[in-house]
Amino acid sequence: MATETVRGRTVTIHFDGERCIHSRNCVLSHPDVFVPNVVGEWIHPDAVAPEEVELIARSCPSGAIRYEYNDGSHAEPAPVVNLVHIRENGPLAFTAPLLIAGKDEGMRATLCRCGESHKKPFCDHRHVDCGFTASGEPAEKKSEALPQRDGPLQVNPTRNGPLHVIGNLEVVSGTGRTIDRVTETWLCRCGHSNNKPFCDGSHRKVGFQADGE
Repeated sequence: MATETVRGRTVTIHFDGERCIHSRNCVLSHPDVFVPNVVGEWIHPDAVAPEEVELIARSCPSGAIRYEYNDGSHAEPAPVVNLVHIRENGPLAFTAPLLIAGKDEGMRATLCRCGESHKKPFCDHRHVDCGFTASGEPAEKKSEALPQRDGPLQVNPTRNGPLHVIGNLEVVSGTGRTIDRVTETWLCRCGHSNNKPFCDGSHRKVGFQADGE
């Protein structure tokens, strides 16, 4: 599915269906902007104020929704704190200035941790189909506050292995508890680690296969 681009009077919305994980934040918060179950045009940037479009886009965890002001102003700001939320039985939801496999992927992305996505390293919602189960509330690790909490974040999918993450990052549970604070870590994406969300080498035992960066 190609990215849909709809230009309004003040702001333009870009929707990438391949990145969407169907969190439904857009439809539930503003069904006037994203009109469900209709034939034809379903994205309406002018239905609300431009500031509301910003909020809708920034609440999209996958980065499937992006916005830009037509005059080039009001670019999406980088977060003050880089985060990865561990979604219950689901993907890793990153909020940071993201460089994934060497490509600028914006400020938001949900990356597969069940091992079954056909769009690796991105989540394609297949964790639901395969019945993936993994807690969004793992035990906390003892960690010190980071001297800096923002900045660019590199996420490098290793060949047949985990996500190698480099940069300031706070790993948080689905309910917002801080699990760990890191400047480098390896996160499981095969679905079999016994130390989720962190890699424990299980990808080698199960013969996990996935392209690298």
